[in-house]
Amino acid sequence: MTAVGLDEDAVSAWITGLGVGAIAPLSFERIGNGQSNLTYAVSDSGGGRWVLRRPPLGHLLASAHDVVREHRILSSLQGSGVPVPKILALTEDPDVTDAPLVLMSYVAGTVLDSVGVAEKLTPEQRRALGLAMPKTLAKIHAVDLADAGLVDLASHKPYAARQLKRWADQWEKSRTREVPAVEELADVLRRNMPEQTELSLVHGDFHLSNVITLPEEGEIVAVVDWELCTLGDPLADVGALLAYWPEAGDEFVGPFPTSTLEGFPTRSELVEAYVHHTKRDVTHVGYWHVLALWKLAIIAEGVLRRVIDDPRNKAGSGAPTAKLVDGIIARAVATAEAEGLR
Repeated sequence: MTAVGLDEDAVSAWITGLGVGAIAPLSFERIGNGQSNLTYAVSDSGGGRWVLRRPPLGHLLASAHDVVREHRILSSLQGSGVPVPKILALTEDPDVTDAPLVLMSYVAGTVLDSVGVAEKLTPEQRRALGLAMPKTLAKIHAVDLADAGLVDLASHKPYAARQLKRWADQWEKSRTREVPAVEELADVLRRNMPEQTELSLVHGDFHLSNVITLPEEGEIVAVVDWELCTLGDPLADVGALLAYWPEAGDEFVGPFPTSTLEGFPTRSELVEAYVHHTKRDVTHVGYWHVLALWKLAIIAEGVLRRVIDDPRNKAGSGAPTAKLVDGIIARAVATAEAEGLR
């Protein structure tokens, strides 16, 4: 079966000509549950493996899914202490592809992108990997922006205001219906914006599906999917981790139920572990939790719009539904109320 979005003959010729040891013929398989940039496993006749990334198919909003930018970020993080795949090549050659392609090393390990995968682990392994998440975030937030050459990656203006503007704009451009609670939450978030006192690298989409793990060792060996990476308040990543981390007793679990299994730490324990590794003040982490849920709902609505516009963008796990988006919004409203945000 031909991999949608790739000219396999042209891409094969490009990869085998790079000097990375690829032996023709090559095969390509769409992998992952990602609904944004498309990811493919590349295999050769000699048993070699690589990973290829390209933007989604069809019309894209301005600045969305920029794999060239992702290539820059990952290249800058080589040797930084942040676990990332090795970047091998980038091409925008129109004879090879209709959109930029990034080739990177294949990292062996386990991605906890489904309940089924996580159920094969012991509760002790789940707990160790759960606690490795804030430890890895601490490494990302410790990156020296000057040393990594990333000082100019994004604006240095207050991150919350930037996020609210960007994602409110995305909502207007990609929504499939009227949902008043999205605008109401945006107003709540604007009124309660905390002062930013620190600027760090922010992954922007840090959750279990975006890390490769070694369960036996309880380690994270690679963080992937850097397309939303920017500069901003480090607590934004902690809030995002919480948004993607439902607990067994939650009324609404959402699209990422893996963390509800026995053994995984609670959201409070994740925050405690982050404080242990960074010594940061997390007073406003609840604000960032709400903002991340609001943003997650908008991202899900955008994916729904892309699949409606071009069904080829649907991942193997399916696509978000309006009911799912509404559930995320309801959880954001409930969390805002629990955090005392009015």
